[in-house]
Amino acid sequence: MQLEEYFSFLAPDDIRLKDTRIGIETILFDYLFRARNPEEIANIYPSLTLEQVYATILYYLHNKEVVDAYMTDWLEWAERMRQEQRRNPPPIAAKLRRLRAERKAIRQANDPQVSYG
Repeated sequence: MQLEEYFSFLAPDDIRLKDTRIGIETILFDYLFRARNPEEIANIYPSLTLEQVYATILYYLHNKEVVDAYMTDWLEWAERMRQEQRRNPPPIAAKLRRLRAERKAIRQANDPQVSYG
């Protein structure tokens, strides 16, 4: 089997493991930024085989420049999405923050000597 046969190249910014919805960025983020070994990664994602994890890492090592750019684009996109969500949180997030604040106020009213964070 050729290395590329492990992947579905849906778009320049969307490479997934064949027959899964998991993008290579998921595995590579754990490998590169969380320093997880292939066995740990395979255990985290039970729908993947250890062979698929190793194939992804090998693909990265064989195409380091291109995949580094792919990961940089993905990380920048993820940060933009986090910022957008902070600016425009879903209604449930605002509701949860309000409920937490109410609960904190009740606890402080019942025990003003304790500091709640």
